[in-house]
Amino acid sequence: MTDTVTTTRTVGSTELPKPGTYAIDASHTHVGFTVRHLMVSKVRGQFEKFEGTVVIAEDPADSSVTATIDLDSINTNDEGRDGHLRSGDFFNTDANKHLSFASTAVRSNGSKWDVDGDVSLNGVTSPVTLTVEFEGATVDPWNNLRIGFSASGGLNREEFGVSWNQALETGGVVVGKVVKLEIDAEAVTPLT
Repeated sequence: MTDTVTTTRTVGSTELPKPGTYAIDASHTHVGFTVRHLMVSKVRGQFEKFEGTVVIAEDPADSSVTATIDLDSINTNDEGRDGHLRSGDFFNTDANKHLSFASTAVRSNGSKWDVDGDVSLNGVTSPVTLTVEFEGATVDPWNNLRIGFSASGGLNREEFGVSWNQALETGGVVVGKVVKLEIDAEAVTPLT
């Protein structure tokens, strides 16, 4: 391993990762979500199987992200609920195996970045914006460059035909429309 490796660069006054193509490290990444339940609390869950690529360009605005999530890997810590989420009422995983994201633009937003992209689910593609924060970079003991970032955003599940719900006698519904996304990711590329 090289004694001195530059892991980041400064563009303007913002620290960024070195340019390169990074694979998302699923064993060090969390793809989670929250959604309102019964109008009074939130259900949290995650997807346990996914893959993706982050391309950091010389010009940060030319960077890109693609990701694919295995919908069968949903985990909300309740097997009955997870089975219902896989059913035709929600994801219909017999017919729809994946949710995918492909970025379309990257824009500076102070010390963070807005990453616009298209989410495809259930035969529908709709735009979503994620707010991304670069968390840092390091070289691991196996001579790979690793970067960390967090991302958050939201989407209206009904836009994708995931519209099952039930009205409550007291007003409101069982499941909220807006799903908040929470991602903490690590991505890796070999040093050359």
